[in-house]
Amino acid sequence: MAVHFFTGFPGFISGQLIRELFRKNQSQEVIAITLAGELIKANIEKDNILAEFPNCSIRIVEGDITLPNLGLENQVGQEIVSQIEVLWHLAAIYDLAVPRDVAWKINVHGTNMVNDFVRTLPNLRRYMYFSTAYVAGTREGVLRENELIRPSAFKNYYEETKYEAEQLVEDLKAEVPLTIIRPGIVRGHSETGETVKFDGPYFFLNMVDKLKCLPFIPYIGRSQSKINVVPVDYIVNASTYLVDEKCAEGKTLHLTDPNPHPMQEVYRTMVKLLTNRYPKGRLPLTLARVSLQVPLIRKNLGVEQESLDYLTWNAKFDTSEAVAILKKGGIICPDFIQTMPRMIDFYLMHKEDKTYQIEIK
Repeated sequence: MAVHFFTGFPGFISGQLIRELFRKNQSQEVIAITLAGELIKANIEKDNILAEFPNCSIRIVEGDITLPNLGLENQVGQEIVSQIEVLWHLAAIYDLAVPRDVAWKINVHGTNMVNDFVRTLPNLRRYMYFSTAYVAGTREGVLRENELIRPSAFKNYYEETKYEAEQLVEDLKAEVPLTIIRPGIVRGHSETGETVKFDGPYFFLNMVDKLKCLPFIPYIGRSQSKINVVPVDYIVNASTYLVDEKCAEGKTLHLTDPNPHPMQEVYRTMVKLLTNRYPKGRLPLTLARVSLQVPLIRKNLGVEQESLDYLTWNAKFDTSEAVAILKKGGIICPDFIQTMPRMIDFYLMHKEDKTYQIEIK
């Protein structure tokens, strides 16, 4: 049974992927590389997973993806190189407000180091690289899975550095069997609502929750855009299916919602579920942007100003390849609006817990 190696542990998605691989009996042995500062957290997550799957094993190795040979001790490196059959690269800075140098070091340089490490693996069966659908930057219209076109601009340094990193992995397709996964905006589990941090669409929940004492809550701007949000269980089910699918090898696949909802409809549902009222009136987008430039307002509302850039972005992610492959496994994306009540229940239960909230600068 294949040994799977993970970067990005103990992050939420990596933890869920490991559970699913164990559950589906696709692996019983995982090696996870973790920064020294994350070892305590990693060991807690390891114990939690192994409590559910006592017949499986997780070996945590200390390292750093921004260093040659991932900063692994020589002996450890030599021991594990021949064992690894599947490598999952999830380690990245996902923050929309990240400074360029930090994003570049981890997302681009780190991926370069992981690629070099991948080249040394004699028994590699598949390299699973997690990119993002937002490598498209400001490109609009239909965005295809087999395209990687440099846009004229990016909305933030997260997008730019993930584009550069994906380019590096794309160049590796001729050398190793790999699959590039491009998720949409990831939210909590569609059935339980479980997540570990309130970012992405949760910024709007923060804002609505803070404004619910007002006589009415306005719409923000006049958006015609659709928002592409996918639950973590879709990402996990799909990825663990694709890792063993021969026809996914050498492909770049959009794990985005094939049927996304308009932003206005999503916002309307959020406001109704949180306040039991529908939004009324409109706050001009320019005024919202100016307001969120004030740090105190951003912090009080719990919203990163960069999130507004997605309200007016008109793009459609083509999912033909992913949907065709996943259809064979009976895997479809749960509907956002239908499953939103679970998301909001979980949010309301944990909104006061600081560990879920992103620090807004």
